[in-house]
Amino acid sequence: MAALTRRLPVGIQSFKKIRKENYLYVDKSDIVWQLANNGLQYNYLSRPRRFGKSLLVDTLQAYFEGQRHLFEGLKIMELEHDWIKRPVIRLDMSRGGATEATLRSYLDLAFSRYEEKYNISPRPNSSLANRFDSIILTAYQQTGQQVAILIDEYDSPLQHSWHTPEHEACTAVYREVFAILKADDEMECFVFITGITKFTQISLFSVLNNLSNISFEPQFATICGISKQEMVDNFMPEIEQMAEFNKWTIEETLAKLKDYYDGYHFCDTNMIDVYNPYSLVNALNHKRLRSYWASSGATSLLPKFVNDMELHLDDFDHCSVLRGILETSDVTGGGPELFLYQSGYITIKDSDEFGYILGIPNEEVRQALNEMVLPALTMRKQGDILSLQANLYRQLGTGMLDDAKKTLRSLIADVPYSNKKLASMDMEERYRLIISTILNAIGIRVEVERMLATGRIDLVAWLSRYIYVIELKLSNNGGIAAAEQQITTCGYTEPFKGDTRKVVGLAVELDSEGKGLIDWKVVGEQQL
Repeated sequence: MAALTRRLPVGIQSFKKIRKENYLYVDKSDIVWQLANNGLQYNYLSRPRRFGKSLLVDTLQAYFEGQRHLFEGLKIMELEHDWIKRPVIRLDMSRGGATEATLRSYLDLAFSRYEEKYNISPRPNSSLANRFDSIILTAYQQTGQQVAILIDEYDSPLQHSWHTPEHEACTAVYREVFAILKADDEMECFVFITGITKFTQISLFSVLNNLSNISFEPQFATICGISKQEMVDNFMPEIEQMAEFNKWTIEETLAKLKDYYDGYHFCDTNMIDVYNPYSLVNALNHKRLRSYWASSGATSLLPKFVNDMELHLDDFDHCSVLRGILETSDVTGGGPELFLYQSGYITIKDSDEFGYILGIPNEEVRQALNEMVLPALTMRKQGDILSLQANLYRQLGTGMLDDAKKTLRSLIADVPYSNKKLASMDMEERYRLIISTILNAIGIRVEVERMLATGRIDLVAWLSRYIYVIELKLSNNGGIAAAEQQITTCGYTEPFKGDTRKVVGLAVELDSEGKGLIDWKVVGEQQL
């Protein structure tokens, strides 16, 4: 009898659907039990979008509702013995829109459903706050059990209204409605709130001053996302299929998945690597490495919180942040690093007594960020450069260097001279920033200013068939001849001789007045 095809939960946020319809479930029920029984009444968890927060909320709902049958065979069965059925009030604030009207409309709809469930007839013109209070009170009285309240993506309306006239009106609704949570604490057994960004001086955080931020707690470091051990334990058949499909070894497949989707850390005392679950599951399902998380709209809010991203992207790849800023600050006053961390574009790389060191977690995020900033750097519309980018990727990937030179010349023609935002950089630095951004944006792994004992390589570009060692020189600083001499005399291609790919040195001459790429010369192509 043929083995049943395993079902991966691509985009599924319903714990009940996963369990009843035999989708693969990475068992985090023991951590869910610890969260529900940690002794803290008000809990807040921040994680990037599409990191499994909604599935976690759905799992908590099933637990508090006493749906024991959904947990059969999971780790929680060794921990929970009572399975008390409690009333649950759940709100999904991602449905709240970006205006006061849409926010009130969603809360009105959500409260109406609970009023119907508990047979409540709200008074005419009753406020949303009073209706919320009545729902909590009635649920408590009718069941004799304290209420669990789950609020998912609490910050969505606040994010989307940020820098609009509607923002203060939305925050006023939050202050009005959610003050009830503190007033009704005797009737509540557990309040759990998820979000991406923290608006601490407004909304939930201003009315719940006893809200515990568990986002950095070591026991919850992997409550969302997938660790390497979880990936190997749960997805090895899919990893093997992906390896076979792409003609990779298992080791190569694991390494590529790590490069693309791993690298997140959420606690300095538990630096376990966490994979982006949305991208990992999609990659295994499709058997291809793609930017699944980034292409699902993750970059849309960046311009609201980060100014001149195209100029400072490299700065965010190794930046220091004070401990208090990262752990407690409001996203509106914590600087761009705080927003980038909370939204998943940078993560904890290290820490010491002076604070945290943050950086870009993986290749998927790096490529997405470079794609986003490229139009601003090249001063072209996104649609105008897509074809050029695709051509350049294929040309460099297949060694069509004459064609690649023409394409790159088109992409950077007059950019360093025309882009006034780059005026503070010297001309060679401008070119290096633009070229590295172009290469990153098309999915090429790039090292900038790689240090050797003999010197510093401007750029190293890694493709599946080629490694390009690139030295840049301005026309008034020796041009191609000087770049070629530096590659040769400093032995820049030597460190890569152990690789199976072709190693190509490129001596590149750039116009010193900012008019773009003049020419390049191949230096020492080798089949190793």
